[in-house]
Amino acid sequence: MDPLGLARTQFATTTSFHFLFVLLTLGLVTLVAVMQTRFTLTRTPVLERMTRFWGRIYVVNYALGIATGIVMEFQFGLNWSGLSTYAGDVFGAPLAIETLVAFFLESTFLGLWIFGWGRLNRWAHLALIWLVTVTAYASAFWIMVANGFLQHPVGYEEHDGVLRLVDLGALLANPTFTAAFPHVVGAALTVGGVFVVGVSAFHFLRRTPEVDFFRRSLRLGVVTTALATPFLIGAGIAQFPVINHLQPGKMKAMPGLGIPLSFMMLIGVVLLLASWITLPLLARDWIVRLRFPLYLMVFSIPLPFIAAIGGWVVREVGRQPWLVYGLLRTEDAMSPVSATSMLISFLAFTGVFAALAVADWVLISRIARRGPEPETAPQPVSALALAL
Repeated sequence: MDPLGLARTQFATTTSFHFLFVLLTLGLVTLVAVMQTRFTLTRTPVLERMTRFWGRIYVVNYALGIATGIVMEFQFGLNWSGLSTYAGDVFGAPLAIETLVAFFLESTFLGLWIFGWGRLNRWAHLALIWLVTVTAYASAFWIMVANGFLQHPVGYEEHDGVLRLVDLGALLANPTFTAAFPHVVGAALTVGGVFVVGVSAFHFLRRTPEVDFFRRSLRLGVVTTALATPFLIGAGIAQFPVINHLQPGKMKAMPGLGIPLSFMMLIGVVLLLASWITLPLLARDWIVRLRFPLYLMVFSIPLPFIAAIGGWVVREVGRQPWLVYGLLRTEDAMSPVSATSMLISFLAFTGVFAALAVADWVLISRIARRGPEPETAPQPVSALALAL
């Protein structure tokens, strides 16, 4: 492959996998916040244990997701210096806000939440997890603002061959952002709901003694999926008029995009129907007695992740050959790097990313299989050491 093909493949690989970490983080933190809210209001012990258990999984995924994000950020400077030179003033502004405001605040609030168990007032501790949730979505908000500029550049003026930001409001009102962000939110909630449902079903298949614990978790996951999936599908459909208007001929120019688009839509419909069919079966706990649906729930865990990658491929590949649509071609944004150097970089970054992905899966799987701590000896939601 030529250097451009290697650079695009490398960024596609790292971005796609990092996006999966982000979706699970956003979905899980929302459900953990709901669990802790219910516990704070009712003081029901099982809800506290649910918050701790699912909170451990969230913390592990969040920590390793940060590492994957750092790997991805290196590529902007190493492989795409032309983007920074030409559009860094505009494209970099929302990224800087995301890092300096949303991400730093999210990390700070999460640290206080982790080490605040039993030390803070329960209402203050509850406020922390909701602050973590809000700042997590704020991070996604600013990332999608930056991506929206690449899809449809607005709010800029060109001076001396480079773009300068002149209207932040135009970036925030960019149709390619306002149409896409609700879709990402729906995808994150769907991922979180399906993940909680799948892990809960796995424990019922193992004849878990924690019946009440995983019954409550299963119900929350199914309800979340049933509510989020219609929103997800509706927000996805709402993007088509925007795409047809601002990027005419996007799908015709790249015929192969119909495949990931079809998979994404099919998976969305399947998850919608499955969640709605499951809702009545929860009323009398029929679902936990039927093993076949439980197997389907476990095997459905990867489905929203596959759909997410398909959606990201359609959005990003369909923009080609433009990196900044209509202004900067992808080949012109690439750094002057040889094919050998690019291949070494690709192999090194992919190896690091694969190791992080495997570590995340192993740690999360270990916590999920182990299940919650015994009711008589709850453990704090501390850090990655809990997974070892």
